[in-house]
Amino acid sequence: MAVTQQEIENRLWDAADELRVAMPEAQYSSVVFPLMFWKYLSDTWEHTHQTFLKENEDLDLSAEEADEVEYSNYQTFKIPLIFPGTVAESRASWSSILATVAQHGLGQRVRASLQAIESANPDKFSRLFGSMTWTSEAVLPGEVLASVMRTMNRVPKMHEGNMSHDVLGGAYEYLLKRFSDGSGTRAGQFFTPREVVELIIELLDPKNHESVYDPTCGSGGMLIAAANFLKARGGRGYTLSLNGQEAVTDTAGVARMNLFMHNLTEFKVEIGDTLRDPRFKRPNGSVKQFDVIVANPPYSLKWKPWTNDPRAVGGVAPQSSADWAFVQHMIASMAPKKGRAGVVLPHGVLFRGGQEAVIRRRVLDDDLLEAVIGLPKNLFYSTPIPTCILVFRAPSTKAPERRAGVLFIDASERFTPGKNRNTITDTDITDTVAAYHSTFNADASPTELDDGKGLAARFVPLPEIAENGYDLHIGRYIKQATAEQEELDVLIDAYNLARADRQQAEAHMLQVLTATGIEGFDD
Repeated sequence: MAVTQQEIENRLWDAADELRVAMPEAQYSSVVFPLMFWKYLSDTWEHTHQTFLKENEDLDLSAEEADEVEYSNYQTFKIPLIFPGTVAESRASWSSILATVAQHGLGQRVRASLQAIESANPDKFSRLFGSMTWTSEAVLPGEVLASVMRTMNRVPKMHEGNMSHDVLGGAYEYLLKRFSDGSGTRAGQFFTPREVVELIIELLDPKNHESVYDPTCGSGGMLIAAANFLKARGGRGYTLSLNGQEAVTDTAGVARMNLFMHNLTEFKVEIGDTLRDPRFKRPNGSVKQFDVIVANPPYSLKWKPWTNDPRAVGGVAPQSSADWAFVQHMIASMAPKKGRAGVVLPHGVLFRGGQEAVIRRRVLDDDLLEAVIGLPKNLFYSTPIPTCILVFRAPSTKAPERRAGVLFIDASERFTPGKNRNTITDTDITDTVAAYHSTFNADASPTELDDGKGLAARFVPLPEIAENGYDLHIGRYIKQATAEQEELDVLIDAYNLARADRQQAEAHMLQVLTATGIEGFDD
C-alpha cells in the first residue's frame, strides 16, 4: 500500500521532533532541511546507480570506464567518497553513514559527507548546506543526531521512481510552514505565508520563458509559486528563469534545496546583501533586469544609505528604514518592455514624510506605481501589523486606462481569524485579483467597486493624489479603510503629518493676517 502525503509529512515531523531535547523549535530547520535533502540526493543517486548497473551488467568496463559512463549518461550529480585511502573510506551517502550511527564521531562524518557533496558539485551545490554548526557534538549530541537520522530513515525512498516531485515539494513546504508556526517572529526571515505569495504571483501573471527575480528570496517560496502558477494553468513552469538573492547563508541553502525538491533546476540563488552588493548585474555594472520581480523584504530595516548609486531615483531612503530602497532596487530591476514588480510592505511607506515622501512623489510622477492593495492585519509570522502590496510597471507599459493614476484596493476585511495568525482564502485571492483586473472610470463615483463582502476598489487619477500631497494612505481614497486597522507607529506618522499640515496652514494664515495689519492671533 502506497504511503500517503500525510504519512510522509508525519514521519518527517517525527524526525524533527527528536530534536526537542537538544534545541528550541526555532532552530530545527537548520538541521532537518540539510538531512532531508541529503537523503533525497542519496536516494536519487543510488536509484540511478542501480539502473546504471542493471543496464550495463553485460559490459566489461574498468572502474574508470564505468565511472565515466555513469556520470556522462546517468547521474546528474556526484556522491563522492569521504576519507579516501583510509580505513574509514566510504561513500558520502545517507545509507553509508546511517550504517555507522552507533559509532563515535557521527557529526564529523555527516559534516564530511555534506562538504564532500558540495565540493564535488560546485556548480550545483556550492555552500548548499549552510554553516553546519549543528554537526558539532557540543551543539547537537551524537545520540540525538542518530535518533533524528533513524527516524527520518522511516520515510520511503525519496527518488522520482518512488515519490513524485509534487509529493517531495509538498513535504518540504509542510515542514517550512510547521517550523514557522512553531518559531514565531523568527520565521518571518525566510517564510512568507502561501496565500500572500499566491496573491502576488497571480497579480503579476508570469508567462512561459519569462525571468522571475526575488531580491530577498528567503526560502524561495515566491520563485516556486511562479512555476506552480504556470503549471496549474497548463503552462510550462520549467521554462521560467528563476533568480533570487538572500543575505543569510543558511536561508539561501534552504531556498536552493526547496527549488531542487520541486524539480526546478533552472535557477540561481546568490548570497549577499541586495542593497549593498547586488549579485545580479549586467556587463556594464548596472543591475540585471527581469520580467517579474517579487519580494517580501524585511520591514523598516536599518541600513547604510547609498552615497552614489544609480538605483536611488528620486533620492535616498533614510537610514532608519530601507523600505523605499528595496522598491528602488526592484524598479531598477524591471525589464523595460514588460517588467512588473510586486512587493509587500507596511502601510507606513504610503505616507511617511521626509526623504521617503520625495521618493514616493518621483515614483508617482514617473507613473510607475499601478496599484496599492491593503491586506488584513496579522497575516505574517514576523509582525501583526497590516501590510499592503504595491504593484509597479516599467515606464510607459501601463495599460492606457491605468495611466496617470493609481488603483487602490482595500481587502483588509477579507480574512479568516486563526490561532497564530489570520489567513486569506482562495476566494479572497480570486476576488482581489478580479478587482485588480476590473475596468474603472476615473470620472465616476468615488468608490468604483464594493462587493459588499469587505472588498472595495477605486482608480484615483494622479491630480487628486497630488492634491493630497502624494499621500497614498488607502483611507484617503476608500472610506472603508479605517484608522482602527492601522498599526500604532502608522497612526503616529499620520498624526505628525496632519499636525505639520495644520501648522503650515496656521503660519500662512498668520502671515496673511499680519500683512493686512491684523495682529494678536498668535499670542
